[in-house]
Amino acid sequence: MVLKRKGKRLFRSARQELKLAAGRKASAQTASESFRLAYSDQEFLLRKELRPIRLQLELLKPELIQHGAKIKSTVVIFGSARIPESAVAKRRLQSIQAHLTKNPDDKVLQNQMKIAKRIVEKSHYYDEARHLAKLISRHGRDEEGNPLIIVTGGGPGMMEAANRGAYEVGAKNIGLNIVLPMEQAPNHYITPELCFQFHYFAVRKMHFLIRAKALVVFPGGYGTLDELFEALTLVQTGKIARMPIILVGKEYWQKLLNFDFMVEEGVIDAEDLGLFEYAETAQDAWEKIRVFYEGSK
Repeated sequence: MVLKRKGKRLFRSARQELKLAAGRKASAQTASESFRLAYSDQEFLLRKELRPIRLQLELLKPELIQHGAKIKSTVVIFGSARIPESAVAKRRLQSIQAHLTKNPDDKVLQNQMKIAKRIVEKSHYYDEARHLAKLISRHGRDEEGNPLIIVTGGGPGMMEAANRGAYEVGAKNIGLNIVLPMEQAPNHYITPELCFQFHYFAVRKMHFLIRAKALVVFPGGYGTLDELFEALTLVQTGKIARMPIILVGKEYWQKLLNFDFMVEEGVIDAEDLGLFEYAETAQDAWEKIRVFYEGSK
């Protein structure tokens, strides 16, 4: 039999102990680093030997917050941080063109203009990601009736577009930011209490997939490819359940990745090509997600 005092804890909480410790009389002993409570000692927690604990904390903190917010099911939208909305992309192109007019032989500016034109051509994907997030946020429900919540990497470009779409229809949405050498501030459309920051890429990628019901991947670079192939590998090996994985922009993806060549070389099976689908528009991507789940009932 467990004995408890009615209405009272037998032990003080960690928070109470921390407050009590802070009120101790100052001395050489109490000022020593060794005297600090371990869980309040940041220098101790940052030691290399504490990496396993930091990994656990980075997994647990977002998990507890999402559980408290009743986040059950998500749709993850990946894509480049470098593809802004059309108006921004066109302004950048115009700025480069103006400089090039004054310096027509500048090779650097010539190359920048080529790239800027390509970005303008892809900037319509910003609108598609934004529209898709609205469709999912308005109409998406899991098998238990829980809303499908948009998740992105929390940065600019395609990530901003998806968070923005959810925000504009009044829906919660999540941003999983990562500390990088170059600044990546969270975009302003993420629900503040669901805006997370990670040190470990591996833990961040786990959080992308823990509640995922579908992945939609817009054109992107190394980071987008990393996230895409992680998901494909986990589904291929049965580590996670089959879900819609949709690549938006067939021309881009087929030019970038020759999946058929991988089949011909025997490094994947022909059946593995069925792990993903192509889409061109937000409506097309949403229909593929909807049909996948309605067809599996």
